[in-house]
Amino acid sequence: MKLLIEDYRYNAKDVVDVLNGLFTLQDVDNKISVSYVGYYYNPKIKDCVFVLPKVLLDEPQKRDDNDQGYVFGKYRPEKLINLDEAMVETHEKKFLYEFAVWIHRAIVVFNEANYKNKIVFRKQIESDGSGSKKKNNTLLDVILALIRFNKENRSFFTFILKNIHSSFNKINWSKTISGSSAVVQGEEPIYINPVNKKHQINFDEELIIIFFSILNYVADRFGFKSEIPFGFKLISPNQFERYINGFGKRRLRQIKYKYYSDIAVRLWDLCYAFFDKAYQIKMSVDQSEYLLVKSFHVVFEAMIEELIGDNDVPKGLKEQEDGKLVDHFYSYQGLVSNRLENNDVYYIGDSKYYKIGSDPGKGSVYKQYTYARNVIQWNLNLFLDSERKYNEKDKYRCIKLRDELTEGYNIIPNFFISANIDPDTLSYKDRTVEHATRPPISRHFKNRLYDRDTLLLSHYDVNFLYILVLYARNNSGAKEAYKVAVRKNFRKSIQKILNDNFDFYVMQARPEVDGKAYLKAHFQDTLGKVFAPYKNEDILSLALEKTDPEENQKLLNTLSKYFDVVRCALGYEPADIIREERERREKK
Repeated sequence: MKLLIEDYRYNAKDVVDVLNGLFTLQDVDNKISVSYVGYYYNPKIKDCVFVLPKVLLDEPQKRDDNDQGYVFGKYRPEKLINLDEAMVETHEKKFLYEFAVWIHRAIVVFNEANYKNKIVFRKQIESDGSGSKKKNNTLLDVILALIRFNKENRSFFTFILKNIHSSFNKINWSKTISGSSAVVQGEEPIYINPVNKKHQINFDEELIIIFFSILNYVADRFGFKSEIPFGFKLISPNQFERYINGFGKRRLRQIKYKYYSDIAVRLWDLCYAFFDKAYQIKMSVDQSEYLLVKSFHVVFEAMIEELIGDNDVPKGLKEQEDGKLVDHFYSYQGLVSNRLENNDVYYIGDSKYYKIGSDPGKGSVYKQYTYARNVIQWNLNLFLDSERKYNEKDKYRCIKLRDELTEGYNIIPNFFISANIDPDTLSYKDRTVEHATRPPISRHFKNRLYDRDTLLLSHYDVNFLYILVLYARNNSGAKEAYKVAVRKNFRKSIQKILNDNFDFYVMQARPEVDGKAYLKAHFQDTLGKVFAPYKNEDILSLALEKTDPEENQKLLNTLSKYFDVVRCALGYEPADIIREERERREKK
């Protein structure tokens, strides 16, 4: 197996044979980079070539003059071109073989869901036969060959199944008469416990059971679905792990010489190759085979959108009037209050397909803030245009960002999503973490969180391996469960960021005070600092930036003369807190 990394600039002499047949150009420095991701069989070198996503690379650390990023933080991609001979740890090599399968599967799912796309290029060898041997066969080669064999040999399986069960339930009369007693009814003996003919070991059946158990494992593990006929009792998942761990090869070697037909021998070859990828399989190699995608960032964006976004977003929010297109958009529970009804806000996400540890550029940050400004204006137009009908049943149009009482604006969660792989664990488990570097706040005034011009950005790294597997398996139930969980996690994480940078209070005018009149008279003192997000509109949220403690205390001292003001972090309901504060004050 040959391994290349997307967009990595290789010396032309190192890859010119490997890329034979693909349209590639050298630059002025005699470098070649491949802008595809996927699988390519090269008949010239009789080997397969995988081009894996650049997310495997870390951000260059200037470790040497040619540092464009290292795989797993320690291998230069040039050293991995001949993967079978590369000096890498066993678990890392195993990971790369399996990772290639997941990438292939994700491209297939994307292509099926976006059949009119113009970025996927595909050519498939329709059948395999008795041609010359491939130099090496990858796990993906074997899986595809197994699936093709299943499609092309249905009559073989039907014949074996009929032959196996043709006399399975016939009574063995000699053993029944000699070994069991009969009840005479009339003049005829009736045998209550007849003896069936013994089911002899059938090696064809065992091989087929192993074959379909492999397909069942491949379907569960990677999402490659195959038709498995009834009539064969498959190996249980726990037992199949023994086959994966070495028993499969041993058992197949034990029954190898029980087969004489060409089809059975071919099936044995494929099953053995699955358990031992180094085994040579005879396949047609006089033509190339490939499944490649150009602009893999589009696939990554589709993966994230499938797993977090809404698909019914009105025009103007995602497809904006100035021509900008938001990657991911959905409505979800707001940040300030935990109540579930009439409390949603817009969430704006942007996929960033980078190397590990990369940060969005200034242009991306500016564009993301522009998305939010366009969304705010779209929302305002719903309520400022008297001719526009207000649809309370539309979850997007019933959201009101601006509060008439305080003239404050709700907080719009705005974030980047980038892919990451932990090179130390190479784990496929779910993991979403806040990125180390946070984009700067966009604002006109300090200490005004509830202001339409105060926009915050966060940045999250998702485990690319987990996202890849979830998307590639294409299980709608699992994807929906992830969507519920990740939206909840994003909300909690953004709340934590805000709680770390702002002190939040709830405030309610004392019984003898006209709160609305006070806010109107002291508008400049509270502008952008107060907002009414709660079901009880008399209770307000007060946000004060922690960087200005002296001015904050002055404002708190003034407000406390007219309002009950109590500290209340985001996500907590204020009613009980306000009541407890009033009871405490009245006892004094």
